[in-house]
Amino acid sequence: VQLQASGGGLVQPGGSLRLSCAASGRARAMAWFRQIPGKEREFVGGVRWTDNNKFYANSVKGRFTISRDSAKNTMYLQMNTLQPEDTAVYYCAAADVNYVISHLYQIEAYDYWGQGTLVTVSS
Repeated sequence: VQLQASGGGLVQPGGSLRLSCAASGRARAMAWFRQIPGKEREFVGGVRWTDNNKFYANSVKGRFTISRDSAKNTMYLQMNTLQPEDTAVYYCAAADVNYVISHLYQIEAYDYWGQGTLVTVSS
């Protein structure tokens, strides 16, 4: 499975962006992670494809929303009320295995990674 992430850019605090991740094939789950230089990659949110179960990191709950288009094998991340601390490179990932939700918060659950798209929140 190849993943192509897009939609990053520069946005002012309080603004919105929508990221897209197009997959070349069907995965069992997909997720977004983000990384700041010098820090570990952290989980943002994901969706288990088999039952459309969505799950989020506490830091983005209520502000970020994941959706999907099954026909296009594409996942979206709608990011609202963006803050400077959301600035990072955002990566999409896909898993081959239908794991329990608790494991899908972990980097180790994912087999494929996209190239990353930079989101900068600044005035």
